[in-house]
Amino acid sequence: MTSVLTNLSSMAALRSLGNIGKQLEMTQKRISSGLRVETGKDNAAYYALSERMRGDSSAYASISEGLTLSANSVATARLGAESFLDLVDRFAERIAFAQNAEGGMAAIAGDLKGLVTEMTAVISASTFNGDDLVNAAGTLAATPTVSPLGVLTAGAEVTETRRLVTGISRSGGSYGTTAINFETVDLTRLQASFAAIADGFEANATATTGPTFLANILAEVDTLQSGAVDAATRLGVVEKSINSQQDFLAALVDTLDTSVGAMVDADMEEEAARLQALQIQQQLATQALSIANAQPQGILTLFE
Repeated sequence: MTSVLTNLSSMAALRSLGNIGKQLEMTQKRISSGLRVETGKDNAAYYALSERMRGDSSAYASISEGLTLSANSVATARLGAESFLDLVDRFAERIAFAQNAEGGMAAIAGDLKGLVTEMTAVISASTFNGDDLVNAAGTLAATPTVSPLGVLTAGAEVTETRRLVTGISRSGGSYGTTAINFETVDLTRLQASFAAIADGFEANATATTGPTFLANILAEVDTLQSGAVDAATRLGVVEKSINSQQDFLAALVDTLDTSVGAMVDADMEEEAARLQALQIQQQLATQALSIANAQPQGILTLFE
């Protein structure tokens, strides 16, 4: 039925044109923003999940940046401990050489004191940004002493437990952090022990009990050498753990960012093709509306 009051064809064409306009607007918005889901209105579930994942990604990235400072501190301490160990090895060599030396104990004592001075310098340089992992502050539980018979008495190590946050946790529905703990090392205690040996070396080595002193002090130095090896090793293990955690966090951030992109990013090739199709549909709908609007004009011919 044709009516001059109600044009059903025109109304249908208008609805079609309106729908196409909305789709066209949405497609243009996606192309301009690059996002398929930009607000909760677009997709509430994806939006909420992507925002949480973005937050986690930012948190992991910040934690990784913080670990970089810790890694630098540990790396500096480890390098210092390894340099310290080299000096300890040279100290042990001089003690071993003294076992069969018929004289020259004063010269050997001078060498030992020189090595102790180098040890002190290495410890002082083994901090990064003020972070002391080797007891560069010089705190001693007790001042080491050496008896004339070569028995070393030293206090306990001065160390502290460090906690490094390595990530976040949502275990059991609660938000928290994950962390690793490690112990600092005490190079100052070792240096003070070597200093005690060097200070009394000439007098003790040339005394009547000199052979006993030399034999016993060689064993004491071997024990100290093992302590220096342990310190360098422990710091190396911590450094490797931090580096591994950083690699994991980097991979985790990449995974989270990729997952967020898969949920909310617009497929630009698909959107470009849709834009072209909608523009054509809009042109056709406009022509359809024009034709529908012209239909009532045909009624006039009935009255001619």
